[in-house]
Amino acid sequence: MSGDREVRSVRVQIFGEEHIIKGQASQEYIENLASLVDRRLDEVQKMNPLLPRHRVAILVAINLANELEKLRAEHADLVALLEEAN
Repeated sequence: MSGDREVRSVRVQIFGEEHIIKGQASQEYIENLASLVDRRLDEVQKMNPLLPRHRVAILVAINLANELEKLRAEHADLVALLEEAN
């Protein structure tokens, strides 16, 4: 992510729709995030072609939240190991 605090607007395509994302991160970072979300949406849509778009989005959000929680737990475990080592 960018170290500056300038807010920029980045135009991206997600799930076949154009969106403008505003943030302080670099354009490349925002585009990479949008690409990740787009790929995930496409994957879930292909596995569940009859699922409505909003349900596809909910499944992707749940999957990403699950990944985040697992990473938080791993991080907490690693911090605890580091504290034990000191």
